Amino acid sequence: MVKIFNTLTGRKDPFEPLVPGQVRMYVCGVTVYDDSHLGHARSAVVFDVIRRYLEYRGYDVKFVKNFTDVDDKIINRARELSLPWQAVTARYIDAYYRDMGRLGVRPATVEPKA
Repeated sequence: MVKIFNTLTGRKDPFEPLVPGQVRMYVCGVTVYDDSHLGHARSAVVFDVIRRYLEYRGYDVKFVKNFTDVDDKIINRARELSLPWQAVTARYIDAYYRDMGRLGVRPATVEPKA
């Protein structure tokens, strides 16, 4: 049985997915205006471990993690680099995949841009 810590009650409660045998996870991903940093890596590793553990326990996991690809920080970086914002986001999404791949982090099942 998988148990999770309930911060409201302070207890470990049995994990019961909404649909038996299936887990859906959503994680707010990175805003891609610069190279990845330790905070990005920590989040990616933590949720990759959770996903892998749930899969190991036999759950079918659908893991969704978005990229924020339109934001003031991205627009400002595009101006600094004299590039279209789409080129900036493509550059840093590629760099994110490279960096997380080096850490052994698997991509999410679905990675929409938001």
